[in-house]
Amino acid sequence: MEITKMKLADLVKPEKNVRIHTEQQLKEFQRSVKMFGQIRPIVVDENNIILAGNGLYDTLIAMGKETADVYRYDNLTENQKKKLMIADNKIFSLGIENLETLNSFLEDLQGDLDIPGFDEEILKQMVSEAEDITDKLSEYGTLDDEEIQSIKENAERKEQQIQKIESGQELVPQSAVPSQQDSEGGSEETTEVRKFVTCPNCGEKIWL
Repeated sequence: MEITKMKLADLVKPEKNVRIHTEQQLKEFQRSVKMFGQIRPIVVDENNIILAGNGLYDTLIAMGKETADVYRYDNLTENQKKKLMIADNKIFSLGIENLETLNSFLEDLQGDLDIPGFDEEILKQMVSEAEDITDKLSEYGTLDDEEIQSIKENAERKEQQIQKIESGQELVPQSAVPSQQDSEGGSEETTEVRKFVTCPNCGEKIWL
């Protein structure tokens, strides 16, 4: 496959495209291009009409780029062009992530989780909340805005709790622990009030 450099102004978007690119996807495309550059060519036909890579084309235009790496087909029939467009979008979606390997890679990154396609804060929270995050990762991408906001708020509360423990402040209201009833069977009870804080990491009560 021979890849050439072409001006984006010379490329033509097709009238119809199999894939609808969301605003979030284009945003992540930009993050990827900024981090790694263009990692795959845009595919066009003999008339420079884009067959594969419309999202990448939109991304490069939005970033103010003037050229792109392109692979050009000169001998496809109209049916072959349509099949290529369908196949390019469908084949990738048929694969599934190897969550164990993904989990291992995330652990190897040791907190450096600025990865295009993921929200860094959400990913860090997922990693920190579970010993085995494969189940969490399988849910990534299905989270709605409310769930994402809830995860971020929980992370902020946990951070505040840690800061309070480090500064010696109370994290929870005072708790009263009742003592044993009078051995003579009296009706009166005495209570011993003891203060405690709750460890945000393990949930264990630490009595003061």
